[in-house]
Amino acid sequence: MSYLIDSISQFVNIYYLDPIRTDSGYNPVNTFTWALVLGICIFGVLRLLEKLEVKITPRFIASVLPFVLAGSSMRVFADSPAGIVHPPLSYLLITPNIYFIVFAVTISCLWLSIRLQKAGLLNDFHLIFAGFGLGWFFTNMIILLRFEHLVATYVSLFIIGTGIGLTFAFYLVARCFKSSIFTDPLNLSILLAQLMDASSTYVGVDKLGYYEKHVVPTYLIQLTGTALVMYPLKFIIFIGVLYLLETQFEDDKESSKMKMLIKMTLLILGLSPATRNTIRMMLGI
Repeated sequence: MSYLIDSISQFVNIYYLDPIRTDSGYNPVNTFTWALVLGICIFGVLRLLEKLEVKITPRFIASVLPFVLAGSSMRVFADSPAGIVHPPLSYLLITPNIYFIVFAVTISCLWLSIRLQKAGLLNDFHLIFAGFGLGWFFTNMIILLRFEHLVATYVSLFIIGTGIGLTFAFYLVARCFKSSIFTDPLNLSILLAQLMDASSTYVGVDKLGYYEKHVVPTYLIQLTGTALVMYPLKFIIFIGVLYLLETQFEDDKESSKMKMLIKMTLLILGLSPATRNTIRMMLGI
C-alpha cells in the first residue's frame, strides 16, 4: 500500500505539480487532463449561464473578451522577473489555476451586472460587464508597467497586423467561394484570435528565442524547424472544427447554445495565449 501511495504521489508531482511549480509547460498527461476538465467545464458553464438567464450571443461573447485580456495580463505577473508575485501565490497564476480564478471573477462580475440591470439601474448589462473586464485589464497593465518597461512595441504591431491581414485574405477567398460559414463575423473573429496566437508563437520562437510549452506545437516546431508551421496548423484546425460545428450540429435550441459556447471557447483559447505572449515580448520578459 505504501508503495502504491508513493507511486501515485510521484506521478502527481511529475505530471501535475512540478509543471505548476516550475512553470515548465505541458506534457501529454496534463494536456489530456486539462482538455478533459475543459470539456466538463463547458457543460457546467452552459448550465450556469442558463440559470443566470444569459443568452450566448455575439454581443455577449464580445463583452466577455475584456476578461480574457485581464486574465492573460494577470498571468504575466507570474512571469515577471521583477517579482510582482512570489511563490506560493504565483502558483495561483499558472495554468490551470488561473483559469479558475478568472472564471470566478468573471462570473461574479456577470452576476453583479445582471443584478444591476434587474434593479433598474442599467438598461443593458453587457456594457457594464465589459467595463468591469476593461477596468481589470487596464489595472493589470498599470501594475506591469510599474515594474517593467516596454522594450519591443513592434511585436504587437506585427502580431495584430499579421492576424488581421491573413484573416482578411482568408475572408476574400471564402467570399469568392460564397461560403457563409467562413465569412461569418464570429467565425472570422475566431480565426483572427488563432492567427494572432500563431503569430506570437512565430515571433517568440523564431525571432526572440522563446520556446513553445504545448505538446503538439512543440513536436511540430521541432519536426519542421520553424514556428511558421503554426499558421497551416491553425488554418487546418479552424476549417475542420468550424465546418463540423456548422454542419453536424442540429438546429434545435440546445445544440445552438452548445455551438455558440464552443465558438466562444475557441475564441478564448486563441486570444488568451496571444495576449499573454504579446505582453511578455513587449516587456522583454
